[in-house]
Amino acid sequence: MAPKVIVVGGGWAGCAAALAARKTGCGVELFERTDMLLGTGLVGGIMRNNGRFTAAEEMIALGGGELFAITDKVSRHQNIMFPGHRHVSLYDVARAEPEVRHVLREAGITLRLQARVKDIQKERDRITAVIATSKDGDIMAEGDVFVDAAGTAGPPGNCTKYGYGCVMCIYRCPTFGPRLSIAAKAGVREIIGLKADGSIGAMSGSCKLHKDSLAPEIVKELNETGVVIVPVPPNLQKNKDSLSQKACQQYALAEFAENVILLDTGHAKLMSPYYPLDLLRQIPGFENARFEDPYAGGIGNSMRFVGMLPRNNALKVKGLNNVFCGGEKAGLLVGHTEAIITGTLAGYNAGRTALGQSALELPGSLACGDAIAFVRESMQTKQGLTQKYTFSGSVYFERMKEKHLYTTDIHEIRTRVETAGLKGVFAERI
Repeated sequence: MAPKVIVVGGGWAGCAAALAARKTGCGVELFERTDMLLGTGLVGGIMRNNGRFTAAEEMIALGGGELFAITDKVSRHQNIMFPGHRHVSLYDVARAEPEVRHVLREAGITLRLQARVKDIQKERDRITAVIATSKDGDIMAEGDVFVDAAGTAGPPGNCTKYGYGCVMCIYRCPTFGPRLSIAAKAGVREIIGLKADGSIGAMSGSCKLHKDSLAPEIVKELNETGVVIVPVPPNLQKNKDSLSQKACQQYALAEFAENVILLDTGHAKLMSPYYPLDLLRQIPGFENARFEDPYAGGIGNSMRFVGMLPRNNALKVKGLNNVFCGGEKAGLLVGHTEAIITGTLAGYNAGRTALGQSALELPGSLACGDAIAFVRESMQTKQGLTQKYTFSGSVYFERMKEKHLYTTDIHEIRTRVETAGLKGVFAERI
């Protein structure tokens, strides 16, 4: 009987981990507390902007490109620009989840939806089983190796303590219950991220507006071009303070305070963590604006990065012998691309470990490997905990450029992977 890997959390990282572990030859069971996969991917939509292009193409060359193929397939717009970002793809947030669910099931992964993990069983420094509550009663699932991809946002108590309360976001904690970190449940002390002012957490970086609540000319331009930039009258530019609170610091530019910037992901993605509704409705074209996610987006957004895990560069959680982590659990890496990359490495190494092989660290000659190592090192300092890291901007994108890791030359990217001896590694059955 094949060894078994259990993944907790069905966001982009958890889905990537499940696929990678399955390709090694292990049986895989994925637990997701809600009724849909992808987590923030249900309302995100931005791919391939700036250094994320490089990182995505590295992962494709490494053999872990299935999820990028899906977002490319369901993109509403490709190779567009908005302030500070080039060669952007915007995937349709309504179409991605069914495609991902189909791919996971076709791969033979057992999906446990509406199954919230609430407890674990443990022997010394190993987790042996998870216990989940579901609509059909409790489920106990034993495994050989585990991946913690439960995320770091919520529950409502954290959003109230560190933000402005539960704003009814896509996490839907009041409906499906709060996340649970299996590593933390096993005794690992979580790491808490900080805002620039030293306060705890970071706010999700954007909102969604209902297209039908916007002026027809805005909707027409948005559907045709993917981007709408509407100048905000100077007397209404009172939303600048919100930029410093964002998890997505690559969008904390003056242009995002001086303009309303919309992206077409199916919804109208408003590039601000929140926008007071009374101000928004004073801007021409937004007189009838209505938020889609979070529903209280005039007040605030979800709070994130309050539960990361200490780990090594192979993404093994420190203090546990058979647990790996991906996505936001793996540190202050922000974004879908980042989640897919860390999830893939975590799942692959979970499979290798279950099959008696040593774990893989990606080399620093690849942007993916450099980012994973750099973020781990940076988070050892208080200053590092106030930063947010992403391939698409801010601190890490500047590092990518300095180290000459950023490129849109696909041949060059593939050559780097081949030179590292890792071509197709994530696609190989062990």
